Amino acid sequence: MEIKTSAFAGTLESSDIQIMLMAGDNGIQIDLESDVIKQFGAQIKHVITTTLQQLNIDNVKVRAVDKGALDCVIKARTIAAAQRALETTTPAWEVL
Repeated sequence: MEIKTSAFAGTLESSDIQIMLMAGDNGIQIDLESDVIKQFGAQIKHVITTTLQQLNIDNVKVRAVDKGALDCVIKARTIAAAQRALETTTPAWEVL
């Protein structure tokens, strides 16, 4: 699927993550900012990448600002941002 517009989901509050998606042309590129990047950076990127792949999004630039979000929050924010970027109204239930 192709990104139609830039979109974001999430906040910069504690235990949350803000995900911004923009159109890309070179696979899934993730720019991650996090206080715990050394401990959990690979896992955060894995959750974002896996979720986007399940949504059939192959070319996207991702800007993620993590404030200690759990995996379920990262996945939910990624799905919300993707649906906004794809301009879809029907939830992707199979990804949940």
